[in-house]
Amino acid sequence: MAITPASPRTRRRPGRASRTPYVLIAPAVIAMLGFLVYPMAGVLYYSLQHYNVTRPWDNGFAGLDNFRTLLFEDPLFWQSLGFSLKWVGVEVALQLVFGLALALIVNETFVGRGLARAAVFSPWAVSGVLTTGIWILLYNPTTGLSRYLADLGLMRYGAAPLADPDTVFWAAVLAELWRGVPFFAILLLADLQTISKELYEAASVDGAARLRRFVHITLPHLRDAIILSTLLRCVWEFNNVDLLYTLTGGGPAHATTTLPLYVAAKAVQSHDFGYGSALTTVAFLILTFFSIAYLRLSRFGAKP
Repeated sequence: MAITPASPRTRRRPGRASRTPYVLIAPAVIAMLGFLVYPMAGVLYYSLQHYNVTRPWDNGFAGLDNFRTLLFEDPLFWQSLGFSLKWVGVEVALQLVFGLALALIVNETFVGRGLARAAVFSPWAVSGVLTTGIWILLYNPTTGLSRYLADLGLMRYGAAPLADPDTVFWAAVLAELWRGVPFFAILLLADLQTISKELYEAASVDGAARLRRFVHITLPHLRDAIILSTLLRCVWEFNNVDLLYTLTGGGPAHATTTLPLYVAAKAVQSHDFGYGSALTTVAFLILTFFSIAYLRLSRFGAKP
């Protein structure tokens, strides 16, 4: 049977198929340029400017003056950066430990597991501002838990954890833990459910105890999930604004001021957008360097 060649009209042009994927992704690329690249370029531009709307006569090109000021003349920058690193380290470590523990618990089969999972995951659905409102009521020295702990002799009457520099850090950590632990629990539980039961059964037959199965089966399988979740949470906690701003406002005496809160104070409250942009640029460089170094050192995606 003879095969007739395709007519010139039905024959595809060589370049049309190769251009189709680019045409399809063009709207997403344009949106990304508009919503991500353009604002980032704007921040970089203003970081090189003196731009304060309350002092327009001083506005103009600043070069690296803003960066020189924040590095060598601004102690609050270093204080806020140090607190941000402390906040991220403590929060992410504790959230990972408690989140992994909860994921292991709700991964087991028991009566009421569905209700337990809902209770564990529900704080993740609560906004930062609403979370703050709950914990402000709990920390109220007159009607909150402090009063009942004082009745038991565990605290003094009138103690205000959010107003005391010695206790405000851990009070804020506890509030953020309540909201952040479910994130790790959800992500790790999803990965736990992909582990074959046959691996645990074979290990049990060989006499491996529960701890040994956890170390040699569970943790290696969760490796990439742990790396990804900790990286995401580090970035989110570094940029945490809503909870700390509404819970402590960065106080008392800048004791809980993170770098993003300091940026907000400079750019929004003081209207110094040039200096605020320089702070934002430094924060972006810190997060970029940390993310690349963390992924390279942890060998994310590599076979164990």
